[in-house]
Formats: sequence, structure tokens, C-alpha cells
Amino acid sequence: MSGMTVRAKLLGAALVAAGAALGAGVAAADMLQSVGAGEGEVAIVAWPGYIERGETDKNFDWVTDFETATGCKVTIKTANTSDEMVALMNEGGFDLVTASGDASLRLIAGNRVQEVNTALIPSWSKVDERLQNAPWHTVDGKHYGVPYQWGSNLLAYNTNTFKEAPKSWSVVFEEQTLPDGQSNKGRVQAFDGPIYIADAALYLKAHKPELGITDPYALTEDQYKAALDLLRTQRTIVARYWHDAFVQIDDFKNEGIVASSSWPFQVNLLIADKQPIASTVPEEGATGWADTTMMHVDAPHPNCAYLWMEHSINPKLQGDLAAWFGSVPAVLDACKGNALLGDGGCDTNGLGNFDRISFWKTPVANCGDGKECVPYYRWVTDYIAILGGR
Repeated sequence: MSGMTVRAKLLGAALVAAGAALGAGVAAADMLQSVGAGEGEVAIVAWPGYIERGETDKNFDWVTDFETATGCKVTIKTANTSDEMVALMNEGGFDLVTASGDASLRLIAGNRVQEVNTALIPSWSKVDERLQNAPWHTVDGKHYGVPYQWGSNLLAYNTNTFKEAPKSWSVVFEEQTLPDGQSNKGRVQAFDGPIYIADAALYLKAHKPELGITDPYALTEDQYKAALDLLRTQRTIVARYWHDAFVQIDDFKNEGIVASSSWPFQVNLLIADKQPIASTVPEEGATGWADTTMMHVDAPHPNCAYLWMEHSINPKLQGDLAAWFGSVPAVLDACKGNALLGDGGCDTNGLGNFDRISFWKTPVANCGDGKECVPYYRWVTDYIAILGGR
């Protein structure tokens, strides 16, 4: 698939407006002061694999016990990109969303989510202190969500093609002969989302230091142009721009894909299926995601929503989810004593990589210290153009 999907094109206009909202200030919403009886349902927009009820693997179920204890039936709408999540939350009708940093500030600025009363989250104090006041969900000292999980965007690779882990992201950005003697052209993938421009910027930060890139989400016009140029070059070798995790899994198994940016979720499922797949964080580092459970400003089931947010950070769920997705828990107590994760699981999933990750965030025009940067609405339109061959 050489072009961006119709889905992304349709989202473009809405995202331009959402990007503009970042400069408009944050509107206050009334914050719940006490949790009452559940309304019988909670509707959640979530990444694939983030909310499991044992249907894929009976060992991974953190929904059934919640429903039994609270009477709140969990309904899930899966979204494959942050832009889909923003669009769905703009439509409304949902209570919660597991938003990454490139969506969360847009949702806050657009008044799509409400401030969370952390006094109503009994386990809040157990959340990793590095995440409690993170800038992707905290504005003016107010919290707009509960941290859920975090991790890095990995370089997934075929171990028959690469006998040793690739040291650089160059294998997906630049045409070259791979260790198996064949070109990478038509055998690699890239992410179908405008935030992927940051991956190109991170690569250039290491390989073209003269550009002066310090933050891959805060790019001057010259830095941004260089990233777009790299992505236009990349387009000539990419077989598919992926956004569906399960389609990417099939592509690694059946379509000859040997390297791509990916999530731990796909890598874990491929390894479990005994496929010759492994992953690495190359020498340039990686972009990544720190996801927050955020509550819609007009949540139809606010009591069930608060009950879920508390449930979402219990150590059992946190450890099970980390084992399933390949992510790192927001609650570090989950790193010990979990049968599915194992006591070394957090280290395996990248607990020590926190400072090597450039976490997703929404690019804005006023990026600090009087610096003018390219805002997100241009990332949207320019990435659509690149994937359309322009």
C-alpha cells in the first residue's frame, strides 16, 4: 500500500482544527468530587491489545473481574493511531481513551477531556513518580488522566535476514544491501501516522548534527524540510505504511517484510508464533509512547470511568498488560511477583531505556525560548502528501 489510507485523508481537516486548538488555551470542566454507584457500563477507546478479556489468550484477562466487582460492563473501540483516537473523542459517546502523548495535549486543549481528581484514585501514589506530573497529561498543575503504560517504538527485524541486530535505523530509511545480500527495497515498512516525522528527525539528529536538532518534535523550518526529504527518499523503498498491528504481523509472516518500526505487541505475538523475529533499539535511540487513561469531558458513565481508572493501575493488571504488550508498567510494584511478566520482565521490556526514548508529544508552533517550530497541522498535511507521492 503506497499511499495513506482514505481514513487518514478524512481525518486531515479535523486534525488541522485540533492542532490549531493547542494555541487557544485550556477550558475547565467540572471535576468529579466523589465516586458514586456505577452506571453499568464504561466505553473505552484503546490501542489494540490494551484491554483484554481473555478472548485471545485466557491468561490475559483484566476485564472480567472488574465487571464482576463493579457491575460496569466494558465496551471497547479499538483505534490504530492517535489521530483516530482524537477523531473518536471529538465525536463523543465514549468515557475513556488510552491516549499517547501526541494526542493527549490536543484533547486537553480542545476541551475533549476533563481534569481528573486524583484524590478519587486511591492508588495514585503508587504511580511511577516520573509519570505522575508528566507534561503530556499535566497542564498548569492539573492532571488530565492516569498513566497506564509506556514503551519504545522498536526496530523489528527478521533474524534469518539479520544474524545480528541492526545497529541503525538506516535499514528502513535508506536503500541498501542487507546482510542476506538482497536490497531492502520493498522489504521494509514505516508507520502510517504523521508523528512518524519525528522518527526521521531523530535519525537526522544523530546523522546530520549540523542541522542542530535537539527535540524531534520541535523542528524549525530547515530541520523539518530535512526530515521530509528523508521520508520522501524512504518512500521509494517502503512496501507498506502500517497502522494495523495485525496486518503488520501478517506482513512479517507472509509478505517478505524483514524490518520495520513496530510495537512490542507485534513482536511478542510473532515470537510466540515461533516466527524468526526479534527487536532492538538502535544506536540513535527511539521514539516512544507513554499512554494515559483520559476521561471525556462529557463522559456518559463517570462513576464507572473512575472505577476503571483505579482498576487500571492495580499491580496485577499492570504486570499482566506489560507481559502481554511488551510495555513497561506505570506502577513499578508490578515489576515483581507477577507470574506472567516474571521478575525480569520490566528490564526485558525496556525499563532502563526511559532516558533514551523521545516520547510522543504534539508539535506546536511556539516551542519555547522564543523559538518558532512547525506545528502539527502541517505534519498532518505534509505526511499525507508524502505518502501520496508528493
